[in-house]
Amino acid sequence: MISTQQLLEMVKEMSAIIQQNKDFLTELDMPIGDSDHGINLARGFQAVEAKLPTMEGKDPAFILKTIGMTLVSTVGGASGPLYGTAFMKASTKVVGKTELGKDDLVAMLHEAVEGIKMRGKATTGEQTMLDAMVPALEALKETGDLKAALAAAEEGVEKTKDMIATKGRASYLGERSLGHADPGAKSFALLLGVVAKHCA
Repeated sequence: MISTQQLLEMVKEMSAIIQQNKDFLTELDMPIGDSDHGINLARGFQAVEAKLPTMEGKDPAFILKTIGMTLVSTVGGASGPLYGTAFMKASTKVVGKTELGKDDLVAMLHEAVEGIKMRGKATTGEQTMLDAMVPALEALKETGDLKAALAAAEEGVEKTKDMIATKGRASYLGERSLGHADPGAKSFALLLGVVAKHCA
């Protein structure tokens, strides 16, 4: 089970991993996007980290909703609304809970995926973050194991190199988007890695 305190620790680590990979994520974005994925996401998670004191002692739903709202309001580009939607949708599945189990993680990830599909009008196979999220969700449902979910997400990131983007700025490139991993898929895998580490 994940306590509120553990959840706050995870948020701190998510912020740290995004800051550490800011340049890498931005480099991934250069050939196919606006060259700003890492920069924008790092700014968003810095803002989230600054709000951690307001989340102390609150329940998981409040924490997740606050993260989502903060990302929407501080992250530019497409990733802010998408990640913000994911966290806010996830929060609706854990209202009234004080700790989170594996079933909650499945429900949260499922809701996050549905939120991103709706907000981004996207599905799998279009070189987006969903190409890491959906395989992770399927693996988590099948195995209940976050390490298996992480492996599926990372495999999904690799597979985005073989896809032609049909969403976002990358879609303007057509076949030239081939050979490039999707930065949103990669940032999701990084965030999932933090959760997997805490739930090992």
